[in-house]
Amino acid sequence: MVSTYDLVIRGGTVYDGTGAPGARADVGVRGDRITGVGTIAERGGAELDAAGLAVSPGFIDVHSHDDL
Repeated sequence: MVSTYDLVIRGGTVYDGTGAPGARADVGVRGDRITGVGTIAERGGAELDAAGLAVSPGFIDVHSHDDL
């Protein structure tokens, strides 16, 4: 059986970058795209248990200049 998602991140607190409070959810990834957020019943090709962890898309720029 082919998985709908390459990766499912399960049960993390999802922060979407809008400033809204985080919500517990699953995140489904196919290729390099987030293709599902919410309660995902399907199994992923890989599964990651994110219970107790924060999950967010790549909206955080961690680039810094310590030498300034």
